[in-house]
Amino acid sequence: MIKIWIREPTGKYEPIEIPTDMGLSLMEIFRAAGYFIPATCGGIALCATCLVKIISGSKRLPAPGDAELEMLDTLPLPPGNYRLSCQIRIVEEMDGCIFELPV
Repeated sequence: MIKIWIREPTGKYEPIEIPTDMGLSLMEIFRAAGYFIPATCGGIALCATCLVKIISGSKRLPAPGDAELEMLDTLPLPPGNYRLSCQIRIVEEMDGCIFELPV
């Protein structure tokens, strides 16, 4: 098990404990924890409705694939480190990472 953190719009940090042996995506974890993630495309990197900001730990995440990079290139993103949560598979190295979901 690992623990990641979600920074809420209020500034409060909420922990989420995650098993690393199930092959889940970060999007699936957020949804299971009760966060609203539209995931209009069903998690295949075509809509960016699962966008997440990485507050801490971006270098510990699996590298983005071509489909994710192409989608991110089409978005007018504010400064920061953003990824598609549907494309991030849970790995042990993510322990302690902090994320923020768009409001």
